[in-house]
Amino acid sequence: MKKKPVLIVTGVLLLVCLFPIPNHLKDGGTVEYRALLYTMSKVHRLNEEGAERPYQEGTVVKVLGAELYNDVR
Repeated sequence: MKKKPVLIVTGVLLLVCLFPIPNHLKDGGTVEYRALLYTMSKVHRLNEEGAERPYQEGTVVKVLGAELYNDVR
């Protein structure tokens, strides 16, 4: 009988770890979604002067601090 409350608490903690909070950066439009276990960023920022493109776009995914995917151009 005591397994049910433990399972409920574990499920709630997992949801908290996976629920992202959006953070809008002031670098041209980047949105960063952060949770305890992962970070996903939709990058749209101004490039440095003299670069061939005026801005950078792409997606960055990090899980537990390790970058898994990065296609920022």
